[in-house]
Amino acid sequence: MSRTIIRITGADARDFLQGLVTNDVSGLDRALVYTAMLTPQGKYIADFFLVPAADGSILLDVHSDLAQDLIKRLTMYKLRAQVTLTETDLKVKRGTGPAPNGAFADPRHPDMGWRLYGEVGGDDGTDWDAIRVAHCIPETGIELTPDTFILEAGFERLNGLDFRKGCYVGQEVTARMHHKTELRKGLATVTVDGPAETGAAITSADGKPAGTLLTRSGDRAIAYLRFDRATGDMTADQATLRRA
Repeated sequence: MSRTIIRITGADARDFLQGLVTNDVSGLDRALVYTAMLTPQGKYIADFFLVPAADGSILLDVHSDLAQDLIKRLTMYKLRAQVTLTETDLKVKRGTGPAPNGAFADPRHPDMGWRLYGEVGGDDGTDWDAIRVAHCIPETGIELTPDTFILEAGFERLNGLDFRKGCYVGQEVTARMHHKTELRKGLATVTVDGPAETGAAITSADGKPAGTLLTRSGDRAIAYLRFDRATGDMTADQATLRRA
């Protein structure tokens, strides 16, 4: 688990974030907030957790592969806002057992346990892929890529999106998808019988492209599907798939 923790300080920190991210930053008054930043076209840039720190600052917990680009984008939007972004040496520890003092519940799903921020990182050996597959929870860089629309990734179900919070970058496209269209593509859990590699193309029963196989755990996996073609038995590599 490679995560970078960025500390956000300044009088305008909350207002600054509220105008950029998909979730309501006021949730920091109660708990950890899962959210994302999008392009103006509504496509995924990064998903991350916002964490209320004891000193009144906000911690931003993001996959390390996305950290530098995200800092650059946030800095670009900062303009004259009284906001300072500082990369820290803090680490993330996570688990599913009894939560230690100071830990925050992962808001995506109760089975995702807790996250604790401090000098020691790591986890308790939980099979995170099995939990993610069971509940169709996407992962940065696997299910969540620059082509992703967050509604297709289930962000509303994962408590990562608030339609009542007001404007943010990419809000118009996201709201239009929510209110005016039925999703034709998206993530879903499938059963898998046979060998198939991550990234394998999925083919419908009548031989048409139907999606891509992503994270697998045992005989189940997360797949990105065209819903109109994901009916009955499908195939990927040498495996037979069916929507769970």
